[in-house]
This record gives sequence, C-alpha cells and structure tokens, in this order.
Amino acid sequence: MGQGVSGQLTDRAGQRTALVLMMTFAAISCVALTLVASLPALLIVSVCLGLTMETYRPAVSASINSHIASSGARARAQTALYWTINVGIAICGGLGGYAAHHYGYKPLFLANAAVCAAFALLALRLLAAQQTAPGEPRAKVTFRQVLADRGLRRIAVVSVAAMVCAWGMVSVLPLLMTADGLPPTAYGTAMIANTVAVLALTPPMTRLLIGRGETLRFSPVVVLAAGTAILGAGIGLAAFQHTTLGYSSACAALVPGEVCYSIAVGAYLSTAAPEGAVGRYQAVISASSAVASLPPLGIAIALHAGGRPLVAALLGGCALLGVAACLPLSRALRHGTGAR
Repeated sequence: MGQGVSGQLTDRAGQRTALVLMMTFAAISCVALTLVASLPALLIVSVCLGLTMETYRPAVSASINSHIASSGARARAQTALYWTINVGIAICGGLGGYAAHHYGYKPLFLANAAVCAAFALLALRLLAAQQTAPGEPRAKVTFRQVLADRGLRRIAVVSVAAMVCAWGMVSVLPLLMTADGLPPTAYGTAMIANTVAVLALTPPMTRLLIGRGETLRFSPVVVLAAGTAILGAGIGLAAFQHTTLGYSSACAALVPGEVCYSIAVGAYLSTAAPEGAVGRYQAVISASSAVASLPPLGIAIALHAGGRPLVAALLGGCALLGVAACLPLSRALRHGTGAR
C-alpha cells in the first residue's frame, strides 16, 4: 500500500514532494516508536513505519529516468543504487548492532529518524519541484493503465518467484541454522558473507552485463531468468548445509542472482516504463518483492513436514516457475504491450 501511494505521489506531484513527505512520515514514525509502550500502539506505529520506510524507491527510480537519457546509463544507475544500499546495510548493520547492545533500541530508533529527516531535507534542497511548461499537456497515465500492462504484470510474477528465494535468507535460513544448533553469530557471519560478496561482485558484473555503452548488452529478460535460476540454486544449496562455513558459502553463492535481478529490473524500468508512470511501475515491482517475503514463512513449515529436501524442492520450484514465466514476459515486451 505504501509503495502504491508513493508511486502515485511521485508521478502526480513529483519526486521531491514524494520523498519529502514519505521520509518525513518515516522519521515521525521512528520517533513515535520511542514514545509508545502498549502493544496496540506499537502495532499501529510499526504499520505506519512499514508503510513509509521503503517508499523512496519509486521517487528515486523516477529521478534516474528523468535525469539520465540513455538506457544503458539508467540501468547502471539503478545497479549503483543497489550497490550503495548494500554499503549502507554493511555499515549500519554493524553500527546498529553495537548501538542496540550498549545503549538500547531507543537511540537506534532516534538515529533512524534523524537519517530519514536528513533524507527529506536533502531531497528538498537538491531536487527541483515538478514543473510543466505553459501550454504543455501533462502526460497522464492512470493506475488502471499501469496495471493493464501485461509486461509489468508478468515481470511482477517473476519478481515474486525470484524474491521468494532471496527472502529465504532471512526467514528460512535462521530456522535451518537453529535446527543445526548454531549460535546467532553464525547467522551474522553468513549475512556478512552475503554483503561482502554483493560489494565485491556488483561492479564487475555491471561492467559484464551492461558495459559502458548507451544500450544494454543483453536482454533484461535473459538476465532476469539467469538471476532467478541462480537464486533458486543458491537457496536450495543452503537447505543442505550444516556448518557456518557452508551457510556462508551458500549466501555468497546467491549474490550473482541478486545482482542479475537488480540489473534486469533496472533495465526494464529504464526502457519499458512510460513517462509519467515510472514511480508506479517501480511501486508495483517493489510491492511484488514485499509480497515475496510471506511465502518463505510457509515454506519454513515444510522443514518439519518433509525436512530439508522438501524445503529445497519448494524453493527450487519457485525459481523454476519464475524462469518459466520469463518466456511470456519476453513475448509481452517484444510485442510492446506497455501502457504507452
């Protein structure tokens, strides 16, 4: 829901307005977490935070498309954004754990609020307000037209399938490691291995798959299919590990799939999203990723029903479904069924 509101706001009111409003609400929600104590109040504030914290994505994607001309440069910018986010995760994950351990969670929430407020101020300062020249008709694309785009609907299906495997790292993996009797530090080590691999592999893979030219080297659908297959294979491999080294290696093996997914989605947005609808296109894809966080919780139940082979089969099956869905996606993009 938050992604949809942010996407609509981005396309209608402009990137600056969307970022300022959504990040301000996120900052207020973070501060509210330090003030409430009852369970109902905590649930309400948590919902508000969940609706706003990730809503920068539509505005940032729209800003990339509006300021960068070539499809190749746009895709590189989207991938650089993915790399930058992981730099932040690597730094803040360590600092946040240290702060929470020594000072409690309230200072952590206040620090998050300060960062969100700084994000809003930077957007207000650096981004220009949306303007339309006198007499110039403004592009109008309705949400109904956006959702009528068969290409977007199909890439959303692939996105769900691919991200089910990626989300397995944070929902299925801890259960598998707990079943092996490994301490929480083992999971932290596995996540560090994943983040380090992202930081190391993203730049060379970007050069390989996109290059430095004005157009893409490979079809986004081909890259997306490859990424989905790698994600499925990586999380399937993780299901059969029993040591910290094994789980860490599996998390690192997932990374090429994550990078391929990021590059493919960025390339799709840079070439398929019509003017005046980039925010809502990104919102649909981001919402698909959020939906994908739910199935792994159910798949985890399979650990008790059929053990690790069933877990691996279910996650691998999701990946195969995503790869298969790339075929109708390719047809839809080839026949130009966009909302333009």
